[in-house]
Amino acid sequence: MSENEKQIILEGGNLHYIYIGAVHMLWGYDHLLFVLGIVFFLKTFKDIVKYITAFTFGHSITLVWATFNSIAINYYLIDAIIALSVCYIGFVNLNALKKGLTNSSNMIFVIFILGLIHGLGLSTRLQQLSLSKDDLLLNILSFNLGIELGQIMALVVMLFFINIIRKLNSFKSISFFLNYFLIIAGVYFFSMQVYEYKQNISNETVLITDNNAQEIKIIIPAHGEKEYKFRIQKDKQISYNWEVSNSVKLFYDFHGDPDGAKDGYFQSYKESTGFSDEGILIAPFVGIHGWYWKNETAFDVIITLKVKGDYKRLDL
Repeated sequence: MSENEKQIILEGGNLHYIYIGAVHMLWGYDHLLFVLGIVFFLKTFKDIVKYITAFTFGHSITLVWATFNSIAINYYLIDAIIALSVCYIGFVNLNALKKGLTNSSNMIFVIFILGLIHGLGLSTRLQQLSLSKDDLLLNILSFNLGIELGQIMALVVMLFFINIIRKLNSFKSISFFLNYFLIIAGVYFFSMQVYEYKQNISNETVLITDNNAQEIKIIIPAHGEKEYKFRIQKDKQISYNWEVSNSVKLFYDFHGDPDGAKDGYFQSYKESTGFSDEGILIAPFVGIHGWYWKNETAFDVIITLKVKGDYKRLDL
């Protein structure tokens, strides 16, 4: 989820959650490829409704449940599993799996289970925001409504072109090509997510020293962004300093998100551009405090962050 999307939500209400949900689905290539695979060979409106409903129930359940209960799973791993689900649906369409998994009742159940996994992926994105505890359920449901609206819009376009393709003499050849493409795309996205996961683990190392001091190395990818935060109680103090490898200047925002804040309120302590910063923070409230960095260069950079004080590290 981009910083622009986050800012839209912070400045608006539930209509903005609906908007972001719809946009996220329309730009979610892995989700869209999976939906395309589901409906590609379905001919009747009844079958389309059954399969899409199973998928919708699945991802809605885990989206609401995981977000409401703050269950965070590493999004690289979840996205890797979602990529494998794209491969799976391609194999099903090519009759590469056992017949027992391809009949209607079994397949609908499988789609439902895969929908649960997709919902966890959606939840990880939504939890990147500072959600208000007072309106949490309504915010989640609004985001989910946006997801469904985006899915319906994408589905209408897919079915329109599928109906055109189905009338062509080359439909069978196109079917083979498209479903092999789903498998290849799924493998590619899986490999990409596993690579990103390994990079994230290997380049974000923590060295814990005495007196709750830490030295953390954080990679910021080329043309990318990242946040790193801690939970700090009110009036507790931390001292910090960070610097960027090769003295590359990054935009950064040092800020805090109060627990229970409405409409995504956050307090910015310092916003600037530079290759280093240091200081002391006495937390003005109970909540999440930390940094957002944006790397606009064409190469990865590593930030070395040193923190000491009374805090709890968050694995974001």
